[in-house]
Amino acid sequence: MHVHDDPDVEAADLAVRLRAGDREALAEMYRRWSPLVHTIALRSLGTREDAEDVTQQVFVAAWRGRHTVRPDLGSPAAWLVGIAKHRVADVRTERYRSHRNMHAVAAEVVTKPVSVDDSNWAERLLLVHELERMGDPRATVLRMAFVEDRTHQEIAEALDLPLGTIKSHVRRGLLALRDRMKEVERVSSH
Repeated sequence: MHVHDDPDVEAADLAVRLRAGDREALAEMYRRWSPLVHTIALRSLGTREDAEDVTQQVFVAAWRGRHTVRPDLGSPAAWLVGIAKHRVADVRTERYRSHRNMHAVAAEVVTKPVSVDDSNWAERLLLVHELERMGDPRATVLRMAFVEDRTHQEIAEALDLPLGTIKSHVRRGLLALRDRMKEVERVSSH
């Protein structure tokens, strides 16, 4: 029997080649197992965009961590699935943090009047300004989610938009706000 007739031997060979720094082995692993990784991420996270991001991150992490693959201890597919589970957990943690932080900031913007003595007034004004800059429907979606504390489903029904679109607006809007706030922090700390 030829070595490549046995899928387990061929998979172990890919792992050995990857560990040795063979980029073609990574490409072959991607061709072979990216659908599996994508399916796991999609089922866990619910959005195609997040699943695609996680799939890319898994194979970047596989390349960077190639020295950790153990061809003698199991299939590379199982190793990739392990990386995928960690990435999915990271995305969930990030979603939770973003949601929690935005709720806190939005609650402050709504309930706390801005005064010149207030050290955070500039940050809150910036948040309101950034929401206005975003334009609709994203700004409206974020206001409804974090100022009015509505669920994604309630927003979808109120705006007559698909639930996936609402989730995408929230995710992208939070990322944009986070990046903008970091940028302002960087500029103001110099």
